[in-house]
Amino acid sequence: MRRKEKRLLQVAGLLIAALLFLPNVGLWSLYRDRVFDNSPDAVVVDAGPVPIQGVNRMAKDAQLGRDGVRRKDWHDYEVMRRDASRSGNGEQGKAFPLTEADRVDQAYRENGFNIYVSDRISLNRSLPDIRHANCKQKLYGEKLPNTSIIIPFHNEGWSSLLRTVHSILNRSPPQLIAEIILVDDYSDKEHLKVALEEYMVRMPKVRILRTKKREGLIRTRLLGAAAAKGEVITFLDSHCEANVNWLPPLLDRIAQNRKSIVCPMIDVIDHDNFGYETQAGDAMRGAFDWEMYYKRIPIPPELQKEDPSEPFESPVMAGGLFAVDRKWFWELGGYDTGLEIWGGEQYEISFKVWMCGGRMEDIPCSRVGHIYRKYVPYKVPGGVSLARNLKRVAEVWMDEYAEYIYQRRPEYRHLSAGDMTVQKELRNSLNCKSFKWFMAEVAWDLPKHYPPVEPPAAAWGELRNVGSNMCMESKHFVSGSPIRLESCVKGRGEVGWSHGQVFTFGWREDVRVGDPMHTKKVCFDAISHNSPVTLYDCHGMKGNQLWRYRQDKSLYHPVSNSCIDCNPTERRVFMNTCDPRSPNQQWLFERTNATVLEHFNRANN
Repeated sequence: MRRKEKRLLQVAGLLIAALLFLPNVGLWSLYRDRVFDNSPDAVVVDAGPVPIQGVNRMAKDAQLGRDGVRRKDWHDYEVMRRDASRSGNGEQGKAFPLTEADRVDQAYRENGFNIYVSDRISLNRSLPDIRHANCKQKLYGEKLPNTSIIIPFHNEGWSSLLRTVHSILNRSPPQLIAEIILVDDYSDKEHLKVALEEYMVRMPKVRILRTKKREGLIRTRLLGAAAAKGEVITFLDSHCEANVNWLPPLLDRIAQNRKSIVCPMIDVIDHDNFGYETQAGDAMRGAFDWEMYYKRIPIPPELQKEDPSEPFESPVMAGGLFAVDRKWFWELGGYDTGLEIWGGEQYEISFKVWMCGGRMEDIPCSRVGHIYRKYVPYKVPGGVSLARNLKRVAEVWMDEYAEYIYQRRPEYRHLSAGDMTVQKELRNSLNCKSFKWFMAEVAWDLPKHYPPVEPPAAAWGELRNVGSNMCMESKHFVSGSPIRLESCVKGRGEVGWSHGQVFTFGWREDVRVGDPMHTKKVCFDAISHNSPVTLYDCHGMKGNQLWRYRQDKSLYHPVSNSCIDCNPTERRVFMNTCDPRSPNQQWLFERTNATVLEHFNRANN
């Protein structure tokens, strides 16, 4: 009888234990949340503690691949569930509803973005998972290298800096983060001194380094890299937000090839309302034009894969967000220490990795949001020139192709770029390939969009209206500026190429400010029938910026199926229904190339 009672008690005990401690039910659920909420990695958010996960809970067990590598699902589904349930200002990456009071200049003055809005959004705000659906099924190596995440900053806003750190800790497997290094480039804001030190004490993996004088972005990154202990160095900017499962896809590519530099997809956090969205065109290759402006070009059909979530090669990185094997970074010489403050460093590291035996990829399944400032809110030290950095990169890495830069930027030709002996010796010691090889094998599609030798323009010079004998003019060469009708300045003195009445109808079939060799980076743009003609940043993708200069002297806009018209009394330039008989829709370029115009019109017909 006693034996029977014993068995009954054992069964009852097991049933009670099962009810209490089965995952996701009963007291176990309460116990688990309590433990995670009070873990040593917990951080303070807003008014109270919000957990940074101490355990990475995966839904799938590791699987052995054909190559013998064990892979697993690195998603933290508990964090994803919590993010999905959040609501409030800016949650799910939604735009903050702005009032006129939120738009005052003071909100932007110190940071170049709206700090008033940033301060009213949670440091742990949720973001939309905008990855390709295939990313959610991908497995990555079970054993990945850990990383030191380096975040340089100078007078960064309190909430934007902390949100960067929180997003990293919230959405990264803790075992993959060796440390987060905040490198202060001689900030003078009070909130970045003792207050920041005290705040970061509660985050054991975060440490702060400080420069003793203003060093600039490039040397500040190098300072962080020199102090890093992780197997991989990951550089981020100080106003970013890491999105779901952003880190394993980067580290996995480096685990497969230590000579790969990998970049996340950079999403846009609006500088006004902090809305989160993809860049226009989303996945595109990094490139440059021959004035060394960074550009993005479509992935050519030859490089497109069946699975658009797979990594793809990119000739040039955007700049501040990338991961690299720490030893490989230093084998490449790190950044050129002769580059001053900022600018040109993304070209230097990009050319160097490709030409010296490595490769660079963009990783669609890794996404990080970045605030693109409305303007740079601080001054760089006097005497520092972006032009000097660009010439230095051109002289060390671009070989005979540097001449194409000098043709467009003649002022660079006689500029001193400092002593480049060490950099040229590094290139020789690494047995780096030529820039001609880079253009032929890596950036072979770039000349289709940005040819080294500019094809002849179809028409250029002043753009005079037949009906009013007045000329189109742009008073301000910035995006959003309207095109107006003004008295023609020809005959009232020499008109330089930089004057606002000089335009070029070029080989891309867009209309730009300036003469053919010195065009600005803004183009005629129209949204629809009856809309004004304004300047907008040139994108080279046709669309709203595609024009036809027809035999009847009209400027036709295929997207809106309308023509440029004008009101001389009001001096307005706008789109209207095409009327071949209207002299107000007839425009005369000062100079034309009949051969090119005929080619354009024949191709379009």
